[in-house]
Amino acid sequence: MIDKVALILVIVGALNWGTIGLFGLDLVALIFGGQMALVSRIIYTLVGIAGLWTISLLFRDRN
Repeated sequence: MIDKVALILVIVGALNWGTIGLFGLDLVALIFGGQMALVSRIIYTLVGIAGLWTISLLFRDRN
């Protein structure tokens, strides 16, 4: 379950970075009141932790 939540958060982060790269638009900041808003910072932190967690997926045995 935690792997799926982590993957969803990583996808959210990737989509957000994609919109920043393509359009200069930070969706998380736009939705939650700016990059320094508490909710935005929590989301950024959760996405970062999820990214670290998903590194472990590279090294797991899939059997």
